[in-house]
Amino acid sequence: MEKITDTIESIYEILGRVTDPEVHVLTILDLGIVRNVALKDDELIVTITSTYTGCPAMDMIAANIRMELAAAGYKNVRIEQSIRPAWTTDWMSEAGKEKLKEYGIAPPDKRFTIPEDGVGCPRCGSNNTRLVSEFGSTACKALYQCRDCHEPFDFFKCH
Repeated sequence: MEKITDTIESIYEILGRVTDPEVHVLTILDLGIVRNVALKDDELIVTITSTYTGCPAMDMIAANIRMELAAAGYKNVRIEQSIRPAWTTDWMSEAGKEKLKEYGIAPPDKRFTIPEDGVGCPRCGSNNTRLVSEFGSTACKALYQCRDCHEPFDFFKCH
């Protein structure tokens, strides 16, 4: 590995450039899906956990990790996927939750672990909202509508 002198911290900086293919404003570090980075002999091992078992974005995320690391000079990279412990929205960064809100998606809120009315509208801030569907644009989101500004929005489900 040509970059063996790099620190784990510098590798995390590189990984911080990899975005979620479904919500481009979030990095994989914002999502909290990077579980471990290790240098072993001449191999860089990155362990990731999907937000949902069977998440279709994981293959694209793994490919994007490989491309970003290859561009930084890492040739021998192994991506491991771990399902234990299961991912939780607690692993999301506060900066990531703020990015979601600015993007128009209500960030996870533990008060609403089961979708129900009252999730804060990311557009106008009103809690006068209603659940339209437990599934939004992706399986990890539910669809809501604000009763005040009348705009529909996704809510990133807690789990």
